[in-house]
Amino acid sequence: MSNKLYVGNMNYRTSEENLRDHFSPYGEILSVNIIFDRQTGQSKGFGFVEMENDDAAQAAIQALNEQELDGRRLRVNIAQPPQEGGGRRFDGPRRNNGPRY
Repeated sequence: MSNKLYVGNMNYRTSEENLRDHFSPYGEILSVNIIFDRQTGQSKGFGFVEMENDDAAQAAIQALNEQELDGRRLRVNIAQPPQEGGGRRFDGPRRNNGPRY
């Protein structure tokens, strides 16, 4: 098992401090990371919480999955590793280099 948790369906106004406080009763927290949109700076509504060990992670899942925080029912489960080639790539603006008439 893993001690890194995915936390989804978060309120866009939830702060990392608030998320840390919500998870702290279930064990020591190593890190909290809410994902933000690069262009707008707004939360994407999900993040990750890394717990001290697997037992703490499992306790947090059992206690907090489908429980409300800031008006939203959280989805809490084990974070999956990123898949290769899953990101978008920006190659710059598309140009029409065809003939001009």
